[in-house]
Amino acid sequence: MSQRRILEDVWDHPNPFIIQVVVKPDYIDDFQHTNNVVYLTWMAKAAWDHSIALGINFETFSEIGKGMVVRAHEMEYFAPSHEGDKVSIATWITGNDGRLRLRRRFQMVNEATGKTLLRGRTDFVCIDVKSGRPTRMPESFVATYALTADMPGDQG
Repeated sequence: MSQRRILEDVWDHPNPFIIQVVVKPDYIDDFQHTNNVVYLTWMAKAAWDHSIALGINFETFSEIGKGMVVRAHEMEYFAPSHEGDKVSIATWITGNDGRLRLRRRFQMVNEATGKTLLRGRTDFVCIDVKSGRPTRMPESFVATYALTADMPGDQG
C-alpha cells in the first residue's frame, strides 16, 4: 500500500488541509520525544497556512480591522514522535456560528506508520483589531471560514 493511501485512510474527516513537518533535534525534550509546546506550534502553523490558502492573512485582518484570535486550545496525545519523524498535520473548520466563534479540529499522524499522534481543537473568537474586544464576524469571514468537516456539537 502506498504512503499516500495509508494517510488517506487515517484521517478523521475527508478533505483535510495538510502541512508536513520533520521533527528536528531542538524539538526533543528530556523524555526524548517531541515537546508538547511544539505540537501547539504546529497547530498554529496549520491554522495560519490554511487561512492564507483561503485568502485571509494578517494584512487582511489589518485592512478589515477585525481578526480571529485564540480563545482556547485542547490537545489529546496518543503517541510520541521522535527526531527525524515525518508528521502530517491536518486541520478542518468544524464550527462557525457566523457571529463570533470559529472552531478548528486537528489531527497529527506519523507518516511512516499512519498512527495518530494527537487530536486537537482550537476555538477562535472574532475581535476588533484596535480595541481587542469581541465583535461580530464580517461576512467575508463567515463565507471564507465555511465548514470543511461536520463534527456534531461544534456548530454552536
